[in-house]
Amino acid sequence: MNLAPDALRLVERLGLKPHPEGGYYRETYRSDRGASTAIYFFLPEGERSRLHRLKSDELWHFYLGGPLNIIQLGPDGRVSETLLGPDIAAGQSPQHLVPAGTWFGAYPAPGSGWSLTGCTVAPAFEFADFELGRREELLGLYPHARREIELLTD
Repeated sequence: MNLAPDALRLVERLGLKPHPEGGYYRETYRSDRGASTAIYFFLPEGERSRLHRLKSDELWHFYLGGPLNIIQLGPDGRVSETLLGPDIAAGQSPQHLVPAGTWFGAYPAPGSGWSLTGCTVAPAFEFADFELGRREELLGLYPHARREIELLTD
């Protein structure tokens, strides 16, 4: 882990581990009936949450650090960007919903250092419902989103 000291302390204090899409996480809640899950999701500047999609809705919550850019590629071909953060007057949003079936990824805003967020998924998150995007396939579907796809895929 090559993190700044304050970021490393936060990762260790919250017991976060590397997430397959990028960043760090720890599940904090899973309902007994599989209705919902919640995680902390930490993303240091310079890392990204690679484009992926879920079979469930995902609600993002801003907690600490700098704002986080969330990029979405909708089933209708629309590309959107939301800045998750605390400064509502500056156009940031402290909460953001990504609908099921939407390709999305995220990265900390330049100069932000890191972002600590929460993600709530309903119905509950299952890795079997997680699909990591493949660059060539996404470029074929969203040729107008080349910059975003190249930024958020390997």
